Amino acid sequence: MSALNLIPVLAFLLGSVPFGYLLYRLSTGRDIRQAGSGNIGATNVMRTAGKKMGLLTLALDAAKGYAAVEIARHMAPGHAVLLAATLLAAILGHLYSPWLRFRGGKGVATGLGAFLAIAAVPLLLAAAIFVIVLALTRYVSLASICACTALPALLWTGWGGARPSVPVEMAAIIAAALIIARHHANIGRLLAGTESRFGSKGAGTTSSGATGSAA
Repeated sequence: MSALNLIPVLAFLLGSVPFGYLLYRLSTGRDIRQAGSGNIGATNVMRTAGKKMGLLTLALDAAKGYAAVEIARHMAPGHAVLLAATLLAAILGHLYSPWLRFRGGKGVATGLGAFLAIAAVPLLLAAAIFVIVLALTRYVSLASICACTALPALLWTGWGGARPSVPVEMAAIIAAALIIARHHANIGRLLAGTESRFGSKGAGTTSSGATGSAA
C-alpha cells in the first residue's frame, strides 16, 4: 500500500480526537455526553462548561480539520482525489469517533477548518451567512445548516479564486449532506418550534438531547 493511501486514515484518526469530550472531562470531571444536549461539540461545551471551554473546543475541532487537509496538500500536492478523501475522512472521524464507540459531534467546526485550508474565501462567506442567520434567529443549528448548504454553491461560483477540482466540489456536497443529516433532530425541533435559541436561559440543560447543539 502506498504511503499516500494512509493519509485519509491519518485524517480520520486526527478528526476522531474528541476535544469537546476531553476538555469537558478535564474541566469538570464529568462526561459531556451526560450534559446539556449530550453533543461533544463546541456549542454544548459552551453551554455547559462556559465560553472559554466552548471557544477552545471550536478552535481545536477546526484545527484538526485544517491540519488533516494541510498534511494531504503537503504530501501530495495537486492530488485532488486524495485531498477530497482526506477532507471527508477528517469530518467522518469527528462524526464517528472510535474513541467514543463511533459516536461524535456534528462536524461543523471540523468542516470549517478543513475547507479553510483549501477555499478560504468561500468558507469565510459561508461563515458570514452563519453569523447573519444566527444573529437574526439565534438558532445555531439553523445557522449551521444554512452555511453548510451555501458552501458548495459558493465553491461552484469560484468566488475568491479558481473553482476547486470536481472531487473537492463533490466532497463539499457530501460533507454538507452528512452534517445536515446529523442535524435531523434539530430540524425536527425547528419545525415543531421547540429548538433552543443560543444564549437562552436554561438552554441545553437536559441530558436527553431535547435541546440542540450544532458543532
